[in-house]
Amino acid sequence: MVLSKRERILAIGMIVVIGALVLNTILINPLAAGREATRNEKLKLEADIAEAQNVFAKRKILERKWKSLLVEDSQNATGSESRIARALTEWSRQTRLDVTSVKPDRTDTQKGMTETTFVLAGRGSLDAVASFLYRVETSELPVKVVDMQLGSSSESGDSMSLQLRLSAISMNPASKAPEKASTKKQAEANNEDEML
Repeated sequence: MVLSKRERILAIGMIVVIGALVLNTILINPLAAGREATRNEKLKLEADIAEAQNVFAKRKILERKWKSLLVEDSQNATGSESRIARALTEWSRQTRLDVTSVKPDRTDTQKGMTETTFVLAGRGSLDAVASFLYRVETSELPVKVVDMQLGSSSESGDSMSLQLRLSAISMNPASKAPEKASTKKQAEANNEDEML
């Protein structure tokens, strides 16, 4: 069968169109989808890198704060206790929470740390209680809320009662000396081994 010139042009045009559709379906669409997935993955990885850099930056800042707190606390555990008691008094004054009692109770824990528990009781409005708790939670002092009881004598929240148990940690100054002595003894033993 011999095709006329017009039929040949139509056949070639149809082959080109069908070839383009097949090429688009098999090659171009998957490549575009892969490129889009790669772009999305790149953006996600860049966000992860930025987040990791922020974590490392925060780590350095927090490490400096932690070291300064350790230096302050290593001087005197009682100083740490009084600093936290002063902070509690200041926060209660700022928030207009009427603190009726603050009772510290020191307990020694392992690894040279001293845990001090404060039992606090107070009264005030709901705003005063919320503001006081916010100051405790966002404080730079090593304090955390262990237990909390909240009560109200009215439904409007005009008079709330708060019982709070806080835990604070500090370095035990007595534990630093044996640690330094043991590292000194270990260094001396290593030096003797090297000499032999």
